[in-house]
Amino acid sequence: MTEPLTESIPAREVATEPVFLRDRQGHSMRGCFVTGTDTEIGKTSISAALLHWCTQQGWRSAGLKPVAAGVDGRGVNEDVRALRDASSLLLSHAEVGPLQFRAACAPQIAAALEGHTIDSQTLVDHAQALADRADVLVVEGVGGFCVPLGPDFDTADLAQALHLPVVLVVGLRLGCINHALLTAEAIRARGLTLAGWVANTLDPGMEHISGNLDTLRHEFMRRYQAPCLGLVPRLAEPSPAAVAMYLDAEALRSVFAL
Repeated sequence: MTEPLTESIPAREVATEPVFLRDRQGHSMRGCFVTGTDTEIGKTSISAALLHWCTQQGWRSAGLKPVAAGVDGRGVNEDVRALRDASSLLLSHAEVGPLQFRAACAPQIAAALEGHTIDSQTLVDHAQALADRADVLVVEGVGGFCVPLGPDFDTADLAQALHLPVVLVVGLRLGCINHALLTAEAIRARGLTLAGWVANTLDPGMEHISGNLDTLRHEFMRRYQAPCLGLVPRLAEPSPAAVAMYLDAEALRSVFAL
């Protein structure tokens, strides 16, 4: 697991103080928790685009990947690197990814391979400390919504503890409707707000893609009053700026309570 860095890093820019949402414990926390219908469906790409969009609004934005599995030769997870690069605050990799494990596998297993256990309260405290420095915190989960992090808690518990509105990334491929609605039901069962969803194209050749999108839009509004925040095509160069162009600015303002 990578060692945390201790240097104090200044912000790139300072914005006027926004009106904050409040988390369950009464601390100031504004932002969103990004989850997905599965692993490898574009959570990091969408999270980085959200950070880019927030920066364009003049806010100090910070990305957070509380738990990550799989690192490069320098001991840094690629998702952590992407979120760090997309944040407007100058952050260390350890601040963006406080727990980065070497093995690219389920996080609970990756932690055990290194003799570590994942402490939920430590993750919540880290998120709050980062939120205190930023105007907007974008937290990316790991895998899907209910991934075990320990013997008695999972990523859904973490999202519940942070109590941020949830943005669901739906990977467009066969089976996505069922996966999306089951995930949305799990989010609601935790008492969380599903602020909206982003359709991310995984298979450009998917048959009946427009019909799938129509069904998703109808069911998300009928069941959860959750709007579509964007439809992202398959991009050759999915930079945060390029992806952000396909997000709905007006709908995003509602996510961040503007």
